[in-house]
Amino acid sequence: MEKSGDFVEGLAKGLSVLEVFDRARPEMTLSEVARATGMSPAAARRSLHTLVTLGYMRQVQRKFVLSARVLKLAASYLDAANIEELLLPELRRLVGSFGDAASVAVLEGDDVLYVAHYSEQRASRMIASVGTVYPAYATSLGKVLLASLSREALAAYLDRVVLRPLTDRTICDNALLRETVDTARTDGFATARDELDYGITSLSVPVRDRLGRTVAAINSSGYTGRLTIDEIVARRLDGLRTAAARIGRTLDSYPPLLNSFFNPSISER
Repeated sequence: MEKSGDFVEGLAKGLSVLEVFDRARPEMTLSEVARATGMSPAAARRSLHTLVTLGYMRQVQRKFVLSARVLKLAASYLDAANIEELLLPELRRLVGSFGDAASVAVLEGDDVLYVAHYSEQRASRMIASVGTVYPAYATSLGKVLLASLSREALAAYLDRVVLRPLTDRTICDNALLRETVDTARTDGFATARDELDYGITSLSVPVRDRLGRTVAAINSSGYTGRLTIDEIVARRLDGLRTAAARIGRTLDSYPPLLNSFFNPSISER
């Protein structure tokens, strides 16, 4: 990351502290936060003290936890971006047509970040929600978004990403992943079956703005036991592309949301 003279190191460190807490690490000691963020203990202590003072964290004995106030940060984005009014109606239409679940996601670093989600699923497996992040290489959403990267950005991604097996169907070979992404670029869609978690079959297409830039991806997913790759493509691809086009037009008419999605590594169509 290139840093200008206006870059505030302390703010960056504080935000990195907030981001390391997750389901696997809901509470941590100071030393654990320092290790997770790569900070010195002194720097981690200052960040934690500031966040506790501001009310974004709580300290319980030697452990630190996020406070509910952190939700205000996410709520501010959802309100300003008008996610519920602009994106959810199209996802509800998709689920009304096909059942199961539908999501919109963007590429954030090496992961896909879910910005909208609607589901009728009640299965006891991985379920996405707004703010959820998953490795891009293991999802159909991620493959579509990777296919939209410039060649330089994709090469850099493939050089640095560690392809960990999440199931026995996860793509863990760089050459095969590149081939899969190239196919997604040619076909204009991507699929995944049991790559992120067992039981998930999904189909994704890009969401493009009026300039042809891929600014997000939209998917439709279902239970693997009831849906094959061929079936989900045959039954849902046309409807998914229609939904993507509608969302693209919606984004063009609401620049704050469009600009919040824009990734400079994405190439024009």
